[in-house]
Amino acid sequence: MSRRSTTAAVTTFATAALVAAGLAVPASADTAPPDAGGPVEAGITVPKVEGMGEDWINGADFSSILSLEESGVTFSDFEGNDADLFEVLADSGVNWARIRVWNEPFLDSDPTKGYGAGNVDADRATIIGQRATEAGMRVLVNFHYSDFWAHPGQQYTPRSWAGTTTAERAEALYDYTVETLTQMKDAGVDIGMVQIGNETTGGEIAGTRGWANTADLFSAGSRAVRDTLGDDVKVAVHFTNPERANQYATIARELDQRGVDYDVFLSSYYAFWHGTPENLTNVLSQIATTYDKEVAVAETSWTYTLEDGDGTPNSVQTANPAYSATPQGQALAVRDVMQAIADVPNGKGLGTFYWEPAWLPVGPPTQFAENFALWERDGSGWASTYAQDFYKPTPGWYEGMPESEWADVYGGSGWDNQALFDFTGKPLESLRVYEYAVTGSVAPARSSRSSSRACLSSRAPRSRCPRPSRSPSTTAPASVRT
Repeated sequence: MSRRSTTAAVTTFATAALVAAGLAVPASADTAPPDAGGPVEAGITVPKVEGMGEDWINGADFSSILSLEESGVTFSDFEGNDADLFEVLADSGVNWARIRVWNEPFLDSDPTKGYGAGNVDADRATIIGQRATEAGMRVLVNFHYSDFWAHPGQQYTPRSWAGTTTAERAEALYDYTVETLTQMKDAGVDIGMVQIGNETTGGEIAGTRGWANTADLFSAGSRAVRDTLGDDVKVAVHFTNPERANQYATIARELDQRGVDYDVFLSSYYAFWHGTPENLTNVLSQIATTYDKEVAVAETSWTYTLEDGDGTPNSVQTANPAYSATPQGQALAVRDVMQAIADVPNGKGLGTFYWEPAWLPVGPPTQFAENFALWERDGSGWASTYAQDFYKPTPGWYEGMPESEWADVYGGSGWDNQALFDFTGKPLESLRVYEYAVTGSVAPARSSRSSSRACLSSRAPRSRCPRPSRSPSTTAPASVRT
């Protein structure tokens, strides 16, 4: 994923008014069974998502899970009973798992020296895929074609492919893709989609640049999927920064002109970086209608708190006027992305994937030294010091740095405040957004003026909402108005 911070997106004044109204109530509130006649009563307000297809994807990427479990992280259900993460997600409506795969995320091929973020090679991806399949989920296999993180500005060649020509690299990519998919298929993993590269914006993949060269690599990956799994499994490509004018149109044109075979155009979308949901709908609709492609969001998230859970600085540390840093705001953010994809015409919008909803602390910030030891041992943090020859986000890293600065480069989860679980592993009410999106939900009103606020999300269909009051309570805060 991209960690580049750009101008924060402001969706609408109405959404901000809902958030400012403080509609969230404790997540322990009882939830009524679905009622086709209207929204259910719940702990948070979620306007119904209109236009979701029959095979709608409510996906999540929780690729860090094995390392988290190895570090002692546990999860519970909504009642506080110990529970398996896969089952909790599935019971909450998550029906797809997105699993990243790195070629060799270990220093010197030593499995005790993992780079971190789950140390997800083909073997560990297969284990995650088996567990997801057992929980009733389909699987999106996300090939980075790198030994560690791949995103804009960082598309490094796997060590084993170093020094190869474009033709040789395309052959290696084909063989690796076939080998990995065959392993997962033979293990019983229910693969429904395969992603050729991760956030390959700019046409860079596996350390190769320039569309004239990278098109051969994209095509090699696509051919490997077709040859191994057949035409029923979707081939996807993945890009980011939809807020940049004409960028996606340019990418889609290059793919078309160079004959790259794919089915789904995936986009990352983080509301704090990537513009408005309306713009996302527009740019993806253009691709869907111009090139007859399906589209989906491969990564999205939002904060439920601004607190840090483990001593590693959060990737998003400040409040944002688009939504509040609460379970209520988090649920609205997810719901609005779902609506943005559902609004793509002709049923071409497939759904969304939440990025790392369970990347929790392995211990509190007061135990940073103990946490750091677990991150190093298990790869349960963003990046370990074993990755220092690969992952160098700042000049002057681990060697010679005081311990107090390690967390700024290597360490734990900068995403714990964007999880759909609290720091103890108990699910937040926002995890139920996938259920509530089907019928809509309404939190108990805090005052007589609040009854009309249930539908104030910017993308809620007005025909299903009561007319809002003109009282000052529905006016956006001054900090939001322009």
